[in-house]
Amino acid sequence: MSGPTPTPTPTPLPPPPAARPARYDFLNSKPPPNYVAGLGRGATGFTTRSDIGPARAAPDLPDRSASAAAAPAVGRGRGKPPGEDDGDDDGGDEEKGYDENQKFDEFEGNDAGLFSNADYDDDDREADAVWESIDQRMDSRRKDRREARLKQEIEKYRASNPKITEQFADLKRKLADLSAQEWESIPEIGDYSLRNKKKRFESFVPVPDTLLEKARQEQEHVTALDPKSRAAGGTETPWAQTPVTDLTAVGEGRGTVLSLKLDRLSDSVSGLTVVDPKGYLTDLKSMKITSDAEISDIKKARLLLKSVTQTNPKHPPGWIAAARLEEIAGKLQAARQLIERGCEECPKNEDVWLEACRLASPDEAKAVIARGVMSIPNSVKLWLQAAKLETSDLNKSRVLRKGLEHIPDSVRLWKAVVELANEEDARLLLHRAVECCPLHVELWLALARLETYDQARKVLNKAREKLPKEPAIWITAAKLEEANGNTQSVSKVIERGIRSLQREGMDIDREAWLKEAEAAERAGSVLTCQAIVKNTIGIGVDDEDRKRTWVADAEECKKRGSIETARAIYAHALTVFLTKKSIWLKAAQLEKSHGTRESLDALLKKAVNYNPRAEVLWLMAAKEKWLAGDVPAARAILQEAYAAIPNSEEIWLAAFKLEFENNEPERARMLLAKARERGGTERVWMKSAIVERELGNVTEERRLLEEGLKLFPSFFKLWLMLGQMEDRINRGAKAKEVYENGLKHCPSCIPLWLSLASLEEKISGLSKSRAVLTMARKKNPATPELWLAAIRAELRHANKKEADALLAKALQECPTSGILWAASIEMASRHQRKGKSSDAIKRCDHDPHVIATVSKLFWLERKVDKARTWLNRAVTLAPDIGDFWALYYKFELQHGNADTQKDVLKRCVAAEPKHGEKWQAISKAVENSHQPVEALLKKAVLAFDADEILNAAGA
Repeated sequence: MSGPTPTPTPTPLPPPPAARPARYDFLNSKPPPNYVAGLGRGATGFTTRSDIGPARAAPDLPDRSASAAAAPAVGRGRGKPPGEDDGDDDGGDEEKGYDENQKFDEFEGNDAGLFSNADYDDDDREADAVWESIDQRMDSRRKDRREARLKQEIEKYRASNPKITEQFADLKRKLADLSAQEWESIPEIGDYSLRNKKKRFESFVPVPDTLLEKARQEQEHVTALDPKSRAAGGTETPWAQTPVTDLTAVGEGRGTVLSLKLDRLSDSVSGLTVVDPKGYLTDLKSMKITSDAEISDIKKARLLLKSVTQTNPKHPPGWIAAARLEEIAGKLQAARQLIERGCEECPKNEDVWLEACRLASPDEAKAVIARGVMSIPNSVKLWLQAAKLETSDLNKSRVLRKGLEHIPDSVRLWKAVVELANEEDARLLLHRAVECCPLHVELWLALARLETYDQARKVLNKAREKLPKEPAIWITAAKLEEANGNTQSVSKVIERGIRSLQREGMDIDREAWLKEAEAAERAGSVLTCQAIVKNTIGIGVDDEDRKRTWVADAEECKKRGSIETARAIYAHALTVFLTKKSIWLKAAQLEKSHGTRESLDALLKKAVNYNPRAEVLWLMAAKEKWLAGDVPAARAILQEAYAAIPNSEEIWLAAFKLEFENNEPERARMLLAKARERGGTERVWMKSAIVERELGNVTEERRLLEEGLKLFPSFFKLWLMLGQMEDRINRGAKAKEVYENGLKHCPSCIPLWLSLASLEEKISGLSKSRAVLTMARKKNPATPELWLAAIRAELRHANKKEADALLAKALQECPTSGILWAASIEMASRHQRKGKSSDAIKRCDHDPHVIATVSKLFWLERKVDKARTWLNRAVTLAPDIGDFWALYYKFELQHGNADTQKDVLKRCVAAEPKHGEKWQAISKAVENSHQPVEALLKKAVLAFDADEILNAAGA
């Protein structure tokens, strides 16, 4: 702010006040370059939309003021007029009429700026119309493709982003199946807001003695009269001294009164209540407080139904609906009057009469239904309703017979009257019924059941003439023949029946006939069942599919409990496939499970006759004889088998086992010696060594094992037996040498590595055993047994941290190993076991080791039912592992009863377990070689008890 410099004067005068510059004049001046307001005091400047103007520049409009006199001509744009000097470039942009730097439009170019003020004439309009028609034509050609693509995109979007209604559409559809009781059982939603979830602070203070004393006095019964009451003669109580009513006593009194009323309603003879609970609840439900809205709805409905009945009085549903509305509204008399008028208007409609009978009182119902049957004598429903209203069977029968006079061809009336009659009357009635209703098979069959044998045959013959396409008649005829001992005729009747049905053009449905066979079996007609299977099982089945289809049919029948049907299917299949070993085996399994020992022996005898080269059938027959206690018969069967299959090693070993298990070691020795002479396999040499070990001949055992190893050096069991023998006689160094030689021939044999590691731990200590197991894991990676052995070795020497580290590595290498996860659960602390169990079940859900370990956790927590369920699941998944059976039996000994213990024992004997750490150690011990499964199971339980005691002592 600068002003003119004043001329110096001798005596300067101050400027007048009016001439002073304004205080905020700087606001109107131009700021210095790079000036930012408030920057000096630390404030940061900002820019608003008003500072930078609108987002899009406004188009330059032509000057339409009065000063623009020299406007450009039409069609010439806003260029310079001709004749003007264009030498001066200043202000050129303003003279051009548009901005050269404006954004270029890709479609119109700069035409919007060049011709923005031109006239829009007819030529332009015609050109635009032509171009618009072209655009529409091009758009219609691509319309289908565009719409299809748009529809596909919409469907894809809706599939990935479904609406809430679509997500619950299936559940809403299922709501249609809910019953009224299920609707009413749905709980009301409560208030689960966070406000109500907040726990309010509650304070508890001791009850003062004065309050307790007051309560005691209120409950106290005083037998003396009040002095004021005595003053009144003791007959009245002064109004001011009336005590406060005890509400608790009042409630108890009401309950007492109610119990007395109910006692009065009880039967004094039998002591049973005669109160109808259903009727009582119905009465309570009928006491309904009707709301204003419901009353309004009833009035509207009453007006509508009144209009219906007045405009169309011959319409029965209108009268029925009007009567039911009045019934709902509680006006029963009005309902009866309406339905009475309906009966007068629609006398030929049975539904109106039935509704009138329902609404009428018990005394008037008979009269109403009588009028109904007089109006509609051919209505079966009315006659049945009239019979229902009668109380005695005699009156019911009379009503039904009266109805049959009017409707003699009604099957429902005939059935109802026959059910009420005795046997003799029923026979007579059925004779008349089949005359009136000859095309109803149930009446014919019922009559045949009531007749004698000869008369029943005549009845069935007549029925067959009337109903030639009904298979039930032929099946009933076959059952009749079987019931009367004509076993030869049963198959003939079924065969003739099928031929007759086929002549009549009937399709023989194999599945339906098999169901009839199962029904015949359930009725006790086994021969009829067999005849049906024999004559229908092959219908509609191709030759190449017969075996598979028949076996599947038999298995399905077996699952449904139709054993005779399955047996008949197998019997027919064996007549077609005599040499199919698999069918003989399945039939034998069926007989073993559901038949007798004699039937099984007969079946196996036929099987080996037709399949003399089938080893498994011979062995099964011999085993069944042996289990039955007939050792000579089993020996004879094996001799026949050896004659049929002279070079069968399985038969040799079966004969050896028979002699060995029956304490005939010399016979077993001779059989094995002959087998070795004839070039027996490694199993023969192993069994020979087992016999010598049993007899205690160490020298002979060593000789047999060494000779066997010369012939079969890669058979690891011989190396294992030789090493165990040397270890048993305390020759540790020799046993170590045997194991090492065995590993040279069998480097992938895990039992050899484990035996060597165990021997090294016993002889040289943990470090040597650890080295052996490390070498074993390198040569056999991802082997859980080796990891588990290393972990247990560390635990035996109290190296818990090392064992945990090994377990972590093992689970990384074998993440789905059940035995490792079971060890992880057992090694975890008590509060970590639940989490470990959850992880183990996720990784290997169906592993029996994990399931058995989890069952032990439930056992420790005293969850008996859960522990029993999981143990049962473990033995079901792995019935061959004896350790699980021992654990299960131990659990039942502790928490079960005699029945559950016997059941577990029986199932274990049937399963014949062969594996398991403790089970194998016990069963393969020399002293337990001939022990039964029951004894081995009890010894395994004792071994578990010893381990628990040892673990408890170590802990």
